[in-house]
Amino acid sequence: MLLAAAVSLGLYLGWLYLKRERRPALVPLHLLLGAAGLQTTLLTLRGAPNGDSLAAGTFGTAAACLLGAAMFSGLMAPMLCRSSHSTANVVVATHVGVGLLGVALFLAWILLA
Repeated sequence: MLLAAAVSLGLYLGWLYLKRERRPALVPLHLLLGAAGLQTTLLTLRGAPNGDSLAAGTFGTAAACLLGAAMFSGLMAPMLCRSSHSTANVVVATHVGVGLLGVALFLAWILLA
C-alpha cells in the first residue's frame, strides 16, 4: 500500500511537472511514502519476526536495489538540476523509470512467492 501511494503521488507530481506546475508541499510526502515503502521492502526481505521468511530470490533483491536507486536519484535531483532543464528532464525520467521498474519487480516477487 505504501509503494502504491508513493507511485500514485509520483504520477500526479509527474503530471504537474509536465504541465509546468508546482506543488512543493507534496514532494516531502512523496519522499516519506517512498522511504516507508523501501523500508517495508527491506523488512520483507529479512522475514517475519517469528522466523517465517519469504524467499528473497532475485526479484526481491533486485526490487530493493532499484527502489533504493530511485530514492537516491530522487534525492539527488534537486542538487543536479539547478542549472539545466535538460539535465532535470533526464534525472526525472531516470527516477521514474527506475522507480517503476522497482515497483514492478516488487509486485512480481510478491505475486510469485
